Parts: sequence; C-alpha cells; structure tokens
Amino acid sequence: MNMNAQETHIIKAVDAMRDDIVDLTKRLVSEPSTLGNEASVLALMEESLTELGLQPKRIPIDVQKLSSSEGFAPVPWEYENRYNLVATVPAAGDGGRSALFNGHLDVVSPEPENLWQQDPFKPSIRDGWLYGRGSGDMKSGVAAMVYALIALKKAGFGLKAPVTLEFVIEEECSGNGALACILEGYDADAVLIPEPFGPTILTHQVGVVWFKIVVKGVPSHVLAAPAGTNAIEKIFPLIAGLRQLESELNNSNIPETYDKIDHPINLNIGVIKGGDWPSTVPAEAEFHARLSYFPGIRFREIKEQIVRAVERAAKADPWLSENPPKIEFYGFRSDGHSISKDLKALRTLNDSHRALTGNEASEYIATCTTDLRAFIHFGRGQATCYGPVAENIHAANERVNIDSVMHVARVYALFLARWCGLVE
Repeated sequence: MNMNAQETHIIKAVDAMRDDIVDLTKRLVSEPSTLGNEASVLALMEESLTELGLQPKRIPIDVQKLSSSEGFAPVPWEYENRYNLVATVPAAGDGGRSALFNGHLDVVSPEPENLWQQDPFKPSIRDGWLYGRGSGDMKSGVAAMVYALIALKKAGFGLKAPVTLEFVIEEECSGNGALACILEGYDADAVLIPEPFGPTILTHQVGVVWFKIVVKGVPSHVLAAPAGTNAIEKIFPLIAGLRQLESELNNSNIPETYDKIDHPINLNIGVIKGGDWPSTVPAEAEFHARLSYFPGIRFREIKEQIVRAVERAAKADPWLSENPPKIEFYGFRSDGHSISKDLKALRTLNDSHRALTGNEASEYIATCTTDLRAFIHFGRGQATCYGPVAENIHAANERVNIDSVMHVARVYALFLARWCGLVE
C-alpha cells in the first residue's frame, strides 16, 4: 500500500469505527423511509450527526424557488414538513480544495414483502452481508461517508478546505432534494456519492424521464361488452408503440461508451391502474412509465419522441385516434452526462483506491440515473459515484457487503486527506 504514516493512521481510525458504521447503517435501515415517509430517518440522522459533534441544518424543498431551475421536476405530491439535511465542517487551514459527500435517505417500496426472507425494515447480518431495504441503496454508503469524515477528527487531523455532508430525499423519483441543496449554495470542488455500484468510478450516466398516460373508454355491463370500449385494453397498443421507440433508441446513434452494453436504454411500465369492477367495462385506465435516454439528448427532445410515439400508436387505433390519450410528464426529467476519468478529483479518487488495493479502479458506465445529475448540470464541482457492493437493490432481499462498506469509508477518508489537505 502506497501511504505515508499520517494516512496509515487515518485508515486505522476508520477501521476502529467498524461497529459504529454497521450500527448507523442498521438504525437507518430500520426507518421505512419511502416517499413521503422520510421524517423518522431524517430525525435519526439529525440526532446522530449532533451526537458526533456536527451541526446539521435543515434545507427545505422550496417549490417556488426550485421552479425557476431547469433541473426542477414537477411532482403531484406536497413538500410540507419535508426537507434535506446538511452539515459542513469548516476548513482548519488554507490552500485545500473543498469536498462534498451526498447520500440519499429515501428508499423504494419493499412490496411485495412476502418475497423477503425477513422483515425488510428489520436489518440482519448473515455471512458478512447486511440485509434490509436501503442497506445498499444507500444507507450503508451514508454511514461510510459520515465516519470517513469523523475518522480524520479521531486521528487528530483537520482539513485545509471545508467538507459538507449532505443527506437528501427524492433521489429515487425526482432529484429535487439534491437540487434544493445546490440552490441553497451547498456545492464543492469535488462531490462523491456512495451509490452501490461497487468500488468503481462512474463516468457516464443515462438520462431518465417519468411520465403517465391516461386513456378514456366507454363503460358498459359485460352482458353487452361490445357496446363499451375497454380503457385497459386500449393501453396495450400504446405500450407497444413505446416499445418500438425503446428499440429505436437502442439501435441508432449509440454513443461509443454504450456500444458494448447489451440493451442500455430501458423502458419500464411500472404502474397500471384501471377499472373498479370485474363485470363492468372500465371507462378509464392509466399507466406510468420510465424511459432512459443517452447522454447528449435533452429532456425536451426525448419528451417530443415519446409524444410522437404515442401519437403514432393512437392514430393506428380507431378509438384512440378519436379519443387521444393524455400524457403527463412528472418526476424524473434528468439528462445524462459523460465525463473524463482524468479529471483531477477522479484521479485523486483513483489514486486513493489504488493505494488501498494496488489496482486501478474500474470505470462504471451507468444505465440508470443518480443525484450526480444535479451536480454535473447545475453545480461547479467534479462529481462521481464510488460505493459499496450490494445486491438486489430495488428487489427483495436487498443486501450489502459489510467489508465493501468499510473499504468505501477508507477510500473516502484517504481521498479527503489528499484532496483537501491535512492540518495537524
């Protein structure tokens, strides 16, 4: 390992906090922080930061303020009493470069829970893995980034530049949490996010858009079903039209970085609603979908392509051509990005990884989106993801490898020492 005596001392301080990192992860996982239910995990995080000698501050999501930003994602839910947390440790010297660690506290639903081997919000440890919803995505990473900073203090060092810890909501659906923090002035020269893609350096990320489509029908009793128009069945040709668009996106103008990835662009039909009685022809149906798109394409462009695809499919159906479906875009409207692994912050991160492993960190090409979208497009710093090894994120029996969480904490602490500069 290529580290000096100071850095070796810092790594030992991180290792001494293994139990603390695991304990914080377990306590965070125990809070079921799905959309709109983040209050308890935010309270726990705020209390934990205060106990560690930090001074957390609540950052509300001000829709009026955010709506002036191109990055704002309109959503159908409210933001009353919902907020993010930030805690900044000021510089103890001069001449360093600032850093920010961003972690999201929201998680996706664990349903259906009967697929889990245990209660998804009662974390358990088996064979070196910590199980529970959010264990990998990304509460273990949150614990790692917190204690990476605390380890420097325990080791007796300050830093030559400020470091901000940021804990946000709505990473899983809008990105408005991270955007709200940026608009409040929380940014840095380097931003690291411990998403559970393993100890890799993310350089490319697709864009993601959410939308819903509502279709009208004509109700009738099933004794005369042909007299009605089944709204649920009328969504099928629209989904087929969107699948055609998905195929077109996967087979034309593919960036070189995505050329070797099988099916990089993915359409997901995530929600279907319709009807209220088995013996009544349903008069209305809707479905909600997620579609990704390559870096370099803007939201307005993919929006137009989705609208055209739906219009083409509707025109081919006599009912839909006379009763056009309604499309609403909400939530994610997050453009992708591509950056170089040779950026200074990413090189420092890679050097820190190599000092601990002896190997270069692999490059990660993402087919999903992360809160990097806010920092890359609306911040000033160099930003990437580097996180633990997790399995079954967004699925049953989510788990994270504890040794990999400790590795992230070590790399993050070493990164701070080298990027910000140490003060004894």
